[in-house]
Amino acid sequence: MRGTRLQSHCKQTLTPVNMIDSAELAAYCDEFLAAAIIDDYCPNGLQAVGTRPILRLVTGVTASGALIDAAIAEHADALLVHHGWFWKGDDPRLVGMHGRRVRAVLGNGLALLAYHLPLDKHPELGNNRQLARVLGIEHPAPADAEGLIWLGRLAAPRAGTEFAALVAKRLGRAPLHVPGVHGGRVQHIAWCTGGAQRYIGRAAELGADLYLSGEVSEQTVHEARELGIDYIAAGHHATERYGVQALGAHLAEHFGIEHRFIDLDNPA
Repeated sequence: MRGTRLQSHCKQTLTPVNMIDSAELAAYCDEFLAAAIIDDYCPNGLQAVGTRPILRLVTGVTASGALIDAAIAEHADALLVHHGWFWKGDDPRLVGMHGRRVRAVLGNGLALLAYHLPLDKHPELGNNRQLARVLGIEHPAPADAEGLIWLGRLAAPRAGTEFAALVAKRLGRAPLHVPGVHGGRVQHIAWCTGGAQRYIGRAAELGADLYLSGEVSEQTVHEARELGIDYIAAGHHATERYGVQALGAHLAEHFGIEHRFIDLDNPA
């Protein structure tokens, strides 16, 4: 396991309703997530064809070597992730780290599926919608047609520091919190999971008291202070654990297969 701390959650053991292969599973996910109509900078869908029917599905955030090893140890037939392979600008050669990952997947007959922006945007199972559920944000909805920034509200105004403490408790890690100028109180929340710090200006334009993203850049702190908006960077990995779990649970129920989510600790 390369010395990586591993946590397993959400194991579902069901009696298979029918035998599905990787192409059938991918076709269902492609349609369910509307993957074909979403412009992305990585391929979505089936990235490696499995060699056997899918009875056991493992989900996780990123198709790293450690997660692949964990899925193999769980005797998975398919691995479904949010961050897959073949990103724009990547070296396409199957050498080094990338080659080792590919050999491990193909050598063990594992199917690999990945959904990036389609899983961020999905109105029910997506990362943004699921993060709202975890944090207790009410009336969550996309802010515009692009569907990346979401808006919602807290049941009652609360101190920005208090909401940051809630984020820490619910996500299991202390976030970066930059206080705003709302008298210490926030209620209208804007958010986008993952590497979405660049949307802070748009969040301020939308009238949010607080903007939450996964990652933070050096300039984001200055922007938050000058815009007068509370800002929380809660971690790329930490904010994007929930969509893939929800999708895995849905697939387990729909197809009658076993599902386990594996969370590998990642401070980023």
